[in-house]
This record gives sequence, C-alpha cells and structure tokens, in this order.
Amino acid sequence: MSAVGAVFSCSCLRSSVWLLKPGMQKMSSLHTAARCAVRDYYEVLVLGGGAGGISMSARMKRRVGAENVAVVEPNKTHYYQPLWTLVGGGAKQLAASARPMRSVMPSGVEWIRSQVTALDPDKNYVWLENDIRVSYKYLIIALGISLHYEKIKGLPEGFNHPKIGSNYSAQTVEKTWRALQDFKEGNAIFTFPNTPVKCAGAPQKIMYLADAYLRKTGKRSKANIIFNTSLGVIFGVKKYADALLEIIKDKNIVVNYKRNLIEVRADKQEAVFENLDKPGETEVYQYEMLHVTPPMGPPAVLINSPVSDASGWVDVDKETLQHKKYPNVFGIGDCTNLPTSKTAAAVAAQSGVLDKTISLVMKNKLPVKKYDGYTSCPLVTGYNKVILAEFDYNAQPLETFPIDQSKERRTMYHMKADMMPLLYWNALLKGYWGGPAPIRKLMHLSLK
Repeated sequence: MSAVGAVFSCSCLRSSVWLLKPGMQKMSSLHTAARCAVRDYYEVLVLGGGAGGISMSARMKRRVGAENVAVVEPNKTHYYQPLWTLVGGGAKQLAASARPMRSVMPSGVEWIRSQVTALDPDKNYVWLENDIRVSYKYLIIALGISLHYEKIKGLPEGFNHPKIGSNYSAQTVEKTWRALQDFKEGNAIFTFPNTPVKCAGAPQKIMYLADAYLRKTGKRSKANIIFNTSLGVIFGVKKYADALLEIIKDKNIVVNYKRNLIEVRADKQEAVFENLDKPGETEVYQYEMLHVTPPMGPPAVLINSPVSDASGWVDVDKETLQHKKYPNVFGIGDCTNLPTSKTAAAVAAQSGVLDKTISLVMKNKLPVKKYDGYTSCPLVTGYNKVILAEFDYNAQPLETFPIDQSKERRTMYHMKADMMPLLYWNALLKGYWGGPAPIRKLMHLSLK
C-alpha cells in the first residue's frame, strides 16, 4: 500500500470522521465501506456484528491476528437486546443497551460497513453492496434473525398510534413502556407469533412486568391480561412450564393457545387473531394495551442461498457448528438451523464450541468439541423475580446452580438485570465467555 493509501486506511478514516464537515458526514460510511473492500481477501471473514459475530471475531483475532480478520456489518450501533424486556417494563433505559459498533469491534479487526448481498461458497467469496467482492479462507455466518412486522396487516404503521409497542425493536420498545404507563382500563394483550423467534420467553416476560406494574399503580383490577400465543404450550420445557402455569393462575392471567396475530387496527385499538386449530376463523379483540412479538425469519440474503437449508437457515452440524456441505464455512446464533432456542446465552455456549471447531479445522483435524444445545432464558416474572430456565437440545433442564431453578428468585433477577450485561460487554463480546459449563462443573463437583 502506498503512503497515501496507508494514511487513508479504514481504521484511520473511521477515527477521523469527526473532522469532516457536516455536509460530508453523510458520505463517510460509504467511503469507509468502499475503502475497506479494497482488500479483497481475509483469512477469516465474519458476516454480522451482533453477539455471535463480535465474539467470534475477537476469538479469531487471537487465532490468526487482527489484520487477517474482517467483520461485515452495516449498523453503527450494537445493542444488548436481552435488556429490552426491562426497558419495555420501565426498569432500564434504552441507552443502557446501546454502544457504538466501533467500541465493541475488536481492535485491529477490519470493520466493513456494508451489507452482504450474496454468498458464493463454491468460490469462497461474498458479494457486498456496490458489487464489491470479498474472498475468504474461512467464513463465519452470524447474520442473526429478521423481524417481519409487515407480515401483520396494519403494521408497522400502526406503531404511530398510542397503546401499542414491541420489545423486539429499538424503535418500538419505549412505546411499550408508554402504553403501560397510559393504561386505564380494558384488555392488555401480549402475543407470540407462528414463527421461530429469538428469546421465546420474552413475549411473556413483559406480561408479568405489566401485571406487577398495574398492581403497583392500583390498576390491576381494571385490567384483563391476555396472552395469545400461537403455541400449544406456555413453555417448551415441562419443568419451567409447570412453574409458569402456577404463576399465571395466581396472577389471574388468561392464556389462549393456538392464536396468531394477523392484523392490527390501531386506529380502532383492535387486534385480529387467527385460530390455528380452525384455519380461516378469526377473533377480534379490543385492547387498551397491545404488545406485539413480530413474525421472524432468516435474513433475506440467506433465503435460497447455497449455505442454507430449505427454510433459509444456515445449515450446520448441530454439534460442531461446521457447515454440512462446506467445511470452511461455519454458523453461529439466530441465523442457524440449530434446534435450540435463539438466545444470547446459546450464542455464548456456541462460541466456545465453534472456537475449538475452527482451530482444529485450521490444523486439518476433525472437530471433537460438541455443542449440547445449551440455552438459557431468564424468565422475568416481576420487578425482582426471575425463574432461570436452562436446558439442552432435548428440552431437558441443564442447570448451572445446585438449587431448584424453577422457583422465582430475587438473586436471579439481579443476575439478569445487573450481572449479565457486564458479562456480555466485558467477556462474551471479547471472546472470553463460552457459557456457564465450567461453573456448572465446579458447582456440581463441590457437592460430591
């Protein structure tokens, strides 16, 4: 690279953005993306700057050196999304969940501010915006999951009206809190869509917080809290489902199974649900508050991609996270077809396994470390209570602590609200946290 080229390398350009005149700032991200893409090859290319992408780029930096790793991510802000349950319930501020993407990107790793438009694993390259092509030796796909509010008639434009919110988007999570504060009398409805979702417990966590808030403000007697879920059970693991059903009964919450939200008439404060047991039959509910969990699916670039299964999810071995067809391609997190819940805790456990898998593949050895499907869902049941659900591929409890984790506990709430964000920012994203397996082992060994 020439001296001039070195001066205007990506890292230098990013750190100098503040020097640009206001009229030029709009151009800076395009220049950064284009300049980054001048390098057309990286030993490890990571697609996605979420929890999986950032944690793996930090681990790969230690494997092959920062200069040999690049992350493709168009967004300038990184969010710790598990906090949004508490933001929607008024217990945390949205700002606490956000940090500049630049601040979480491992130092020295190239950040390509662009979007992936196509993958060609047979030729070992990906296409970015503006017909930019980047080649790789190893590819890690961590593109997350896409929200599809538009698949519900009346959304997303319905969010322009009051009384409706969603904890699944930075643009709508604070509207949940406003709707809860503005509640007067009537139905408070919480939904679960007929698709895979990230953090499957979140749609009902906000329901329990709403119950607690309405009791605290003396409005609970005027509220009819309803959980309309497309599922046939309250939770997929029986041990925790049994505990939740007792809580639901105690809180006098109505649960309607096999109900899928298909339309929101926000101007009339009406929600339309399809009865999945009787296709075509619909029910209209009047609401005073509505929390929407949107339909979700794989990112568009993965649909009909060579790396994806028939449903559009990255097709990886469930134990090693290595692609089933392309041995130099790997997947992590929500974009994969791993048969476990899509959570940040699952990403943590997957990152430790994937790190071992890639290190052995790089040495032309077979992967031996196996992912057991560990995932965790801290089920917030009040402003100071959590049931810590942890389980594996077989929907069997895989608990860290030598206590009954199906019981509501204040300590678990503080772990969820205060400890886990610190662990996320300072350990997971830096590639040092691979899930609680070592803690679990120590805990159980201490009891022998």
